[in-house]
Amino acid sequence: MEKRLFIIAILMLVSCGKETPSSQTQVQNDTVNTVSIKKNHILETEPLTAEEQAKLKPIDVINRLKQGNKDFVEDNLTVRNTTERVRNASLGQFPKAVILSCLDSRVPVEDVFHSGLGNLFVARVAGNIINDDILGSLEYSCKVSGARVVVVLGHEYCGAVISAIKNVKLGNITTLLDKIQPAIATAKKDFKGEPKAENEEFVEAVCDANVYHSIAEIRERSPILNEMEKKGEIIICGAVYNMKTGRVEFLK
Repeated sequence: MEKRLFIIAILMLVSCGKETPSSQTQVQNDTVNTVSIKKNHILETEPLTAEEQAKLKPIDVINRLKQGNKDFVEDNLTVRNTTERVRNASLGQFPKAVILSCLDSRVPVEDVFHSGLGNLFVARVAGNIINDDILGSLEYSCKVSGARVVVVLGHEYCGAVISAIKNVKLGNITTLLDKIQPAIATAKKDFKGEPKAENEEFVEAVCDANVYHSIAEIRERSPILNEMEKKGEIIICGAVYNMKTGRVEFLK
């Protein structure tokens, strides 16, 4: 009996000393999944200071946005030190631009412009339409916090635009979509094809017209921003995001 117990104990010790196949696989997988990031691939620049923001020219900001989008399209992106930037920006913010974007989840604004935390204001609303709250946000961004550029950013296959073309009526969505109707009317004037939601070319034409309409609304309904633009303190411009390529085309 004692001999049998002794043999069992020996077998248990031997068994405990062995690695199971699953643990070996895990070690191998951990080794394979280890990723090294080069220092020059990490975005280590600090958020803008008030002094740096004050030196920016609006056209330089637009060029930086274009370069950032080029990086995004070419997948030439850096890892952003977000945690550190959060700490550094905690006591103040001095973004260089404000982007009025659609609500669409497929348009990640900061990524699209390859921009780190603290560099952009982003206002989002379905159809990138203009209302009093959006105007107040844009005015705050520029007049109070010093942003140099206002970009109205539309995008292809916009659900709000398509719904407006279909004249959808549903709760508070109805009021929102009504703000896109002027763009539909404008697009119909010069469009040669069939002005229907199923026609991708017409949807694109309305998308462009809606961006221009929002810009016109900003200039007409915000004396603050209108005056800043006339003085050359800011630029108000439009752009459209291409869903297939990720490219942002700035409209003239």
